Amino acid sequence: MGLIVGIRAFGRSVELRVRADVGGFEVVDGGSVAVDGVCLTVEGRGGGEMFFTAVAETLGRTTLGRAAAGRRVNLERALRVDGRLDGHIVLGHVDAVGRIAADEDVGASVVRTVEFPEGLSPFIAEKGSVAVDGISLTVAGVGRDTFSVSLIPATMGRTTMSAKRAGDFVNIECDVLARYIYRMARAGAAPDGESLLDKMERLGF
Repeated sequence: MGLIVGIRAFGRSVELRVRADVGGFEVVDGGSVAVDGVCLTVEGRGGGEMFFTAVAETLGRTTLGRAAAGRRVNLERALRVDGRLDGHIVLGHVDAVGRIAADEDVGASVVRTVEFPEGLSPFIAEKGSVAVDGISLTVAGVGRDTFSVSLIPATMGRTTMSAKRAGDFVNIECDVLARYIYRMARAGAAPDGESLLDKMERLGF
């Protein structure tokens, strides 16, 4: 995690100054860092802080539009191509802002229900993947306009999820594979005449 230590507005954009909680959070100028699941470019560093610019498009589509100095955020560096891939592929390209509807304590975990806006339903499936504030999570259940996820103690302890409550807003990124499959399925038949869905079924998907 990290802390937004300063925000400066200029035009329709803002400059964010963020400090990571831990030492050794090595980044380079021009590199990418996910801030609460939003992919931002490191524009500078100094005094243990990283400097980012969030433009109007980013502010309008993510919770960074509500950000303030003193806010805790999740931080993640870009994936190394020679590293182990845990969870699912998260791009930092937020699809929408959702709202936490409810929490339920279930033994050692918390089942959190999140409301999502119309339009995301085709990309959220039970036992599929979703990123909430940049955290790769498994969808435990899906309703008409809600999904639920189970938050284990490790997730609660190492992310901002422990500080979130019903009514708080979160960034939602759907599984990129679901997006491409949905788009290809809508495109119709493959060049050989076999539909994409039939071909996927034949290949074992």
